[in-house]
Amino acid sequence: MTRPRLPLNALRAFESAARHQSFTLAAAELNVTQAAVSQQVRSLESRLGTALFRRLPRGLSLTDEGQALLPVLMDAFGRIEAVVQQFDNGHFFEVLTIGVVGTFAVGWLLPRLRVFRERCPFVDLRLMTHNNVVDMAAEGLDFAIRFGDGNWQGLQSVPLMAAPLTVLCAPQVAARIREPQDLAQETLLRSYRAEDWLGWFAAAGLGCPAIRGPVFDSSRLMVEAAMQGAGVALAPASMFERELQEGRLLQPLHIEVMTGRYWLSRLKTRPISHSMALFSHWLLTEAVVTAPAED
Repeated sequence: MTRPRLPLNALRAFESAARHQSFTLAAAELNVTQAAVSQQVRSLESRLGTALFRRLPRGLSLTDEGQALLPVLMDAFGRIEAVVQQFDNGHFFEVLTIGVVGTFAVGWLLPRLRVFRERCPFVDLRLMTHNNVVDMAAEGLDFAIRFGDGNWQGLQSVPLMAAPLTVLCAPQVAARIREPQDLAQETLLRSYRAEDWLGWFAAAGLGCPAIRGPVFDSSRLMVEAAMQGAGVALAPASMFERELQEGRLLQPLHIEVMTGRYWLSRLKTRPISHSMALFSHWLLTEAVVTAPAED
């Protein structure tokens, strides 16, 4: 025998009253009378054949049955509300949440986002920057863009573009640098990747001098310090094209070293939504067009 469907209004009345522990407050939230809420709850209790509240002299308390039902309804109504809020002016807006390492976000992604927004105006894009350390499941991310070797447990990663590291500094500092050996007299700024300078000097055919410059958790911040004359940075020139074109930043030496690349990652357990497919296709296509050539 098919069980009769429970009335939505009664379920909503119970959920509101249970959250507020009050018929009066539930009535105000639902814009109905207190008597209407009480009647709806009694109707639901009759349908279920059990009491959901204990009526106390100074309020309400949930029975064991009511406590079992409340979190299920709160989750269901919350999901319904979240989806309904994605409709605007007759169109459905799909939320897409992306975590992006700050250097890539500012240096490459933001100048191009207008094109994606024009092509896919129904995608409600949420950008969250990070310093290359991210927990996609805990942060509720659809995608993450970061720098490295692409070998992250539990993630499916697609390469976006190479990001060779090169020497970058302010013009007044660049005037003193003509050969790789000149760097031994400069303050060498460091990222959290301790091996970067070691790899660059090896590519230059030199031993790495003692490096005692300050350490930064962001290449963007490190290069900003370099532009202010604090020292010499080692970072991907392709992420600082605007600063190089404006002359605020110079690349005095053209030796580069590959220590990783940028990747687009998602959880292997995360199904690909429509908005994820659109963004991934746009991003990978744009990366192929604009990526610097690899040797």
